[in-house]
Amino acid sequence: MTAQDEKPPFLYVVVCAAGIAAGVGKLITAAQEREWQVGVIATPPAMNGFFDTVAVEAQTGHPIRSAWRRPGDPRPFPDPDAVVVAPATFNTINKWAAGIADTLALGTLCEVSGQGVPIGVLPCVSRALAAHPAYQESLIRLRDMGARFGYPYEGGEREDFGWERALDLLG
Repeated sequence: MTAQDEKPPFLYVVVCAAGIAAGVGKLITAAQEREWQVGVIATPPAMNGFFDTVAVEAQTGHPIRSAWRRPGDPRPFPDPDAVVVAPATFNTINKWAAGIADTLALGTLCEVSGQGVPIGVLPCVSRALAAHPAYQESLIRLRDMGARFGYPYEGGEREDFGWERALDLLG
């Protein structure tokens, strides 16, 4: 195989419905600067104005995925070499840890967790929700499954989210 035959690694970015999601383009830019191809999978609520879907599709060159494909439809993305969940909400973290796969985003996270794919997670959870016992148990379960977590974002300046930290979690 020659260098021309090699394809860059493919990163899935799972975007959840949090106000900070508007900055996901920063993560995509950082990933592309590290020579990743990027495909975005969004939770259905995140598709409702939490980030600029047109700009993200233009930036990645791929359609954003939010719904299951129909049987026989081609797979729009290759298998992931790594996954980043950012911002990761309370709801997504708890459902993922419980094995609930009721959306494409959650189904994807449940699948890759069992495949040894590196997963970096940047939570965006309030202090009050982070104190909930179910959330704490979910973090333990997901860490035991191999997910790597960055420090939680509790609000404040959007520049404080540190999108590129997600890539550093991938190893």
